[in-house]
Amino acid sequence: MSLMRHPSSDTPVPNSTQPRCHMWPVRVYYEDTDAAGVVYYANYLKFCERGRTEWLREVGMDQIALRAERNLVFVVRSVQADYLRPAQMDDALQVVTHIGKVGGASLRFEQTVQRQGEVLLTAQVVVACVDWQKQCAVPLPPDVRQAVQSWLNNVAPA
Repeated sequence: MSLMRHPSSDTPVPNSTQPRCHMWPVRVYYEDTDAAGVVYYANYLKFCERGRTEWLREVGMDQIALRAERNLVFVVRSVQADYLRPAQMDDALQVVTHIGKVGGASLRFEQTVQRQGEVLLTAQVVVACVDWQKQCAVPLPPDVRQAVQSWLNNVAPA
């Protein structure tokens, strides 16, 4: 199944009972907690950022090279987060990341932070592909779109 449509149109991810996901382990440290001893709410966003960054690595995208060679960066456009359960110091967590939608100039990530399978946070994060010098959104380059499509189709990066 091809995920490609016209490059400027939104591309839905194929429906399946289990979308392909990336998992990244995170340990909760003292610095991650607040005065009550639970993970400070903003730190969940940091955990999710790590998950997205490691997903980009797995897909084969080098963010440093994208900026240096093409002046392209991914920036967070919007975040919706639901905090369901607290995490505490020394908890071993998993950040689970999958793609909810591939847009013309954006990716929508669906993420959860889990502890032993229990969902602690759900988040929907939209990142835009931005020309760093011009400070405006630009279409996802064809090779970036292809890398995302290959990952979704479970094809190893080139």
